[in-house]
Amino acid sequence: MRYKMWTILAAIVFGSIAPLAQAEPSDREGKIVRVRVPHRGIQPQAVVDGKGVLHLIYYGGDARHGDIFYVRSSDDGATFSRPLRVNSADGSAIAIGNIRGAHLAVGKGNRVHVAWNGSGKRGADDEGMLYARLNDDGTAFEAQRNVLEAAKGLDGGGSVAADDAGNVYVVWHAPRPNEKGEERRRVWVARSTDDGKTFAREKEAQDQDTGACGCCGLRAFADRKGNVYVLFRSASERVHRDTYLLRSTDRGARFHGDDLHPWRIEACPMSSFALAQGKDEVLAAWETNGQVYFARIDPETGKPSRPIAAPGDARGRKHPVLAVNERGQILLGWTEGMGWQRGGAAAWQLYDKHGKPTGEMGRADGVPTWSLIAVVPRADGGFTILY
Repeated sequence: MRYKMWTILAAIVFGSIAPLAQAEPSDREGKIVRVRVPHRGIQPQAVVDGKGVLHLIYYGGDARHGDIFYVRSSDDGATFSRPLRVNSADGSAIAIGNIRGAHLAVGKGNRVHVAWNGSGKRGADDEGMLYARLNDDGTAFEAQRNVLEAAKGLDGGGSVAADDAGNVYVVWHAPRPNEKGEERRRVWVARSTDDGKTFAREKEAQDQDTGACGCCGLRAFADRKGNVYVLFRSASERVHRDTYLLRSTDRGARFHGDDLHPWRIEACPMSSFALAQGKDEVLAAWETNGQVYFARIDPETGKPSRPIAAPGDARGRKHPVLAVNERGQILLGWTEGMGWQRGGAAAWQLYDKHGKPTGEMGRADGVPTWSLIAVVPRADGGFTILY
């Protein structure tokens, strides 16, 4: 009832479609435009599908036990549809820590899939690694499900990936049953081969004993060829907090891991990661020691390029995001000055198709507490930053 009333009030106040862009459409071509998340939401996650439709989820409510909302836009984020609530159990999502929020994937037939850490507000009903998908009509989300069966011990956030063949992957890290410690954590994957209708029991994805940084997130992604990628932070010997890439070329049956970037620190940096489809490759982004980096991943060999650092002084840069336009230009975005119960700024740098910076680095205050940013390409060759 509370959600229905909220939706009615939102429709009255904002209308069925809310204009949100900070520039008129005629002024947007080829530019980087900042757009505030609808209804003051936080933790945006955005995907543009093959038809150019922008799909966006965001968090609303108490940071300890709130809700996830979904909207879409057919005009590059100038206006958005009426919000749909993703989680069927009231207050079953969590935002505290920035990295435990919901992740979004668009799969077969442009169906939307969402996965998130449960808040545990009401006990077992909303604990675990939760998942929901948009129904066949695209009018509502089906009832949420917990895909976690044995690999309990969630801390940092999970993720979701989906491909055009109907495979869906929900990914998280947790210790093996009856084991404890970050160095004993593993990456787990629950896979669906029927577009999210059912999921098989979770399986370990790692081929190396690296551990996993307990309060860091991870990121899952499926490329155009159906290869599956997972970025996460290791925790071997509790001090080797390296960025690792897992890759599967057989629809998640087996994964191979590569160490992308070392970082020796005896603490949890509460990192998040990004993966995006490029023109001819997949791009990965991560944080190391206050700086953000990205690299290209060869889709044939799985080998990464040399890491490219964001320009300028590295001071508290976190939560990198990536987008690639039709020309092969890359927009790398990140946050600065974020902390526990503290908001910060969005920053970004545009790169040409060869990975060379073009134009000046941008920066703007206004990222809310517990939030981060999202970036998407537009049909006009520009980019939109959602914050």
